[in-house]
Amino acid sequence: MDLTSANTAIVLDSTADFPDAQERFPNWRVVPLYVNFGGESYRDGVDMTAEEFYRRLPSADPMPTTSQPTPADFAAAYAGLGGYDRILAITIAARLSGTFQSAGLAADERVRTIDSETASAAIAMLALAIQRRLDRGTTDEEVDALVERYTRGHGLLFTVDTLEFLARGGRIGRAKAFAGELLNVKPILSIRDGEVVPVKRVRGNRKAFQEFVDALESQTADGPDLRVGIAHADAPERMAELARMVRDLRPQATIEIETSLGAVIGTHAGPGTVGLFWFAGE
Repeated sequence: MDLTSANTAIVLDSTADFPDAQERFPNWRVVPLYVNFGGESYRDGVDMTAEEFYRRLPSADPMPTTSQPTPADFAAAYAGLGGYDRILAITIAARLSGTFQSAGLAADERVRTIDSETASAAIAMLALAIQRRLDRGTTDEEVDALVERYTRGHGLLFTVDTLEFLARGGRIGRAKAFAGELLNVKPILSIRDGEVVPVKRVRGNRKAFQEFVDALESQTADGPDLRVGIAHADAPERMAELARMVRDLRPQATIEIETSLGAVIGTHAGPGTVGLFWFAGE
C-alpha cells in the first residue's frame, strides 16, 4: 500500500510536547495524558497548558502525579480519523509509560503502533520525519527503515535542576546513581532504549551548557539535513541560549521545534529542565 498524507494519519500522545500538531497537519491528532493535582485531573495540553502547570506547581501540595490515556481515549481518536486508511500511532517510550499499551489495546486493523523509545520533542521529530515521507508518498517498508534508523541514530541530551522529580515518579532509570549528589551538581542525562540514563555530572549551568556544545560538535555535522529540537521546563532563557548555540555552530541546520515541556513531562522532569534533540535525516 502506498502511504500518503491523504490516506495515512498520525496519532501522537501529548508527551510529544507538540500542542499545535493538529493545527499544522490535518492528518494528525494528539491524545492527552493526564496530570493530577490531588483529586483534580486535567488533560495535558487541553485542560492545562504548560504555562498554567508551571504557575501552579510551586504551591502544589501534594505534588502532582500523572496517568496514561485509556484505551478508550485512543479509540476515540482513531474513530475520529474514519477518512484515513492507515493510522500510525507514535507514543512515548513503552518503558516510561503504559501509553503505548493503551494505544495498542485500542487499535483496529488500520492502526499500527510505534514505540518511539524516547520522549518529548524527539517523538515529534520522528513524526515530522514520517510526515515528510507521507507528503511525497512512501511505503510501510520505508517507514520501518526510518523508525529503525531514528531510534538508533537520533540524539537527545537533557539536564535537570534536580533528580527529585524523576525519582519521585519512578522514571529515573539507571540515572539513580546520580541521586543525592552535592548542591549545584547538574546531571547530564539521555534516553536510550526507552530508559533515562546518566551521561555525566558537571557543576553549574555553564558547564552543563558546555556539554550541549560538545555533544553537538562531536556528534553532528553541519548541513541542511540536520534537524534540531529544543525543549524547556519554565526556562525560556535557557532554550533561547541553546537556539543561539545551534545557529552559531550549525548554521545550515533546521531548528524545527522549540517548545515547552508540557504538564506530564514537566511533572517528571521538574522546572529548569532543558533538552536538546537532533537527527540527521531528510
